[in-house]
Amino acid sequence: MTSVPIAPSPHITIGPRRTPFAAGRAALGALLLRDVVVLRKDFAIFVIRTIVQPFLLCFVFLFVFPKIGQSVGGAGASTGETFFATVLVAGVVGISIMFQGVQSVALQMSQEFGFTREIEDRVQAPCPIWLVAVEKVVSGAFQGLISAAIVLPIASFVHAKGVEANISLHWPVLLTMVPLACLAMGSLGLVLGTSFEPRNIGMMFGFVILPITFLGGTYYEWTRLAPVKIGSWHWLQTIVLINPLLYVNEGMRAAFTDVPHMHLYIIYPVLIGFCTAFLSLGLRNFRRRVLS
Repeated sequence: MTSVPIAPSPHITIGPRRTPFAAGRAALGALLLRDVVVLRKDFAIFVIRTIVQPFLLCFVFLFVFPKIGQSVGGAGASTGETFFATVLVAGVVGISIMFQGVQSVALQMSQEFGFTREIEDRVQAPCPIWLVAVEKVVSGAFQGLISAAIVLPIASFVHAKGVEANISLHWPVLLTMVPLACLAMGSLGLVLGTSFEPRNIGMMFGFVILPITFLGGTYYEWTRLAPVKIGSWHWLQTIVLINPLLYVNEGMRAAFTDVPHMHLYIIYPVLIGFCTAFLSLGLRNFRRRVLS
């Protein structure tokens, strides 16, 4: 028996093979699209999750406290309360960006490494392993941008009569600082999500998130910590400089208000440094967790 070669059909055309870069870009786009679809489906839950804490902060400090005569802005004066409201608005925007990075990246990643094992499907995409982790950070940063856009108007208007937040948008700073802060907090979420085992995720909030939150300048400016010192050493003002949320909140005050804040030539480089360090460490941890 002799074999007869079969000629290829003239109707079948073989296109050019995609380069690894093109394949990776397509896979990244598909992963991002998948997260956008999930976000759109659960958008109501996303909004509720985003606004609860900022709303309660503003409601208690800017509405309830003035109503019951308890001042947090300085001797009960309306000008002090207005100043505190302005400081707090920028702080709650910054803290919402941080929590969004932790929730959308760290908590989600703990589930995917844990009982769902969804990460195994993601790393089979035709792209490098590190690109899957970068997609998580980009998705978290995108959700952080949405949360900032939702929280700012709410925090600006939830206050008692006579207490107003003086919002002043500085667009060049806003358009650069907010995306940078979202990327930095998304990268922090990647580090936390790859550093804590799913069963220890509660420990992450107790030992990492709570100290970052309360010492991150959400309720005060960094310069106000100067009176806390030992001798001539401003120890608290020095220690909190290792807190990434401090620079996010100071950057939000530079973007949204006219209150005193840390110099921008310090905030930008430090946030870029934190983003680079968190992303490098997170990518290393992610690769180790996936290949283990």
